[in-house]
Amino acid sequence: MVLNFTKMNGAGNDFVLIDNRTAGIQLTPEQIIRLCDRHRGIGADGVILLVPSRSGKTDWAWDFYNSDGSAGEMCGNGSRCFGRFVQKVAGANGSFTFETGAGVIKAELNGERVTVNLTAPKDLRLHEQVSLSTGTQTIHSLNTGVPHAVLFVPDADKAMVTQLGSEIRRHAHFAPRGTNVNFVQVLGPNHIRVRTFERGVEGETLACGTGVSASAMISARVHKFTSPVKVQVQGGDMLEVGFRDDGSSFSAVQLTGPADFAFSGQIEI
Repeated sequence: MVLNFTKMNGAGNDFVLIDNRTAGIQLTPEQIIRLCDRHRGIGADGVILLVPSRSGKTDWAWDFYNSDGSAGEMCGNGSRCFGRFVQKVAGANGSFTFETGAGVIKAELNGERVTVNLTAPKDLRLHEQVSLSTGTQTIHSLNTGVPHAVLFVPDADKAMVTQLGSEIRRHAHFAPRGTNVNFVQVLGPNHIRVRTFERGVEGETLACGTGVSASAMISARVHKFTSPVKVQVQGGDMLEVGFRDDGSSFSAVQLTGPADFAFSGQIEI
């Protein structure tokens, strides 16, 4: 089978996007792993398929897969890329809605930058003490469509992202599904830097939209940040997270940042 695809990235978090509105493509985990392989395939952190709305209550829907072949509920950077992809292949303009495993997402298109309205965050937990190989660590957590752990560090450059990220991702405290892990450095008022170890990619990515969103809102609780929060990611781009905070819960979460086309092509699988 020959697939037509488009390669995109959102702040360095990269994806293979496929128009599956009429093609009836069903990818196996092995095929997804092959597509994401940076040596034998296209190379990506995930694969996104555009499909018709399943409920009839949204404009579109997506099937999202991590690079390890597993299905993913939500991806902030992937959502922004999906927005520009739908604009390109389906002629969407202004804004539209689409179904994800985490709920309905709204994408607003503004040139190369896209704003997505994320689902309401849940399961906020602050100042939990977790025993790690390096000693006890204070970890905060929030689900922004997928689960995220947040650790504040004095210097993101020196953070043990691979070692501690892998350990926390599979830690019994976050069992059975595990978690994504964010290492956050406060750069100034309403300004942070974030490095993320992503579950499903099983390594550090250049950006994670749901991760920076979780980091921004947890910073609002721990460091008294207010909306919007500017977030520098490992790929060098700046994202912006907006939200409403009534003191007990968050709502109206928005993630704004770039979504760039890299190339299009065909691949045999």
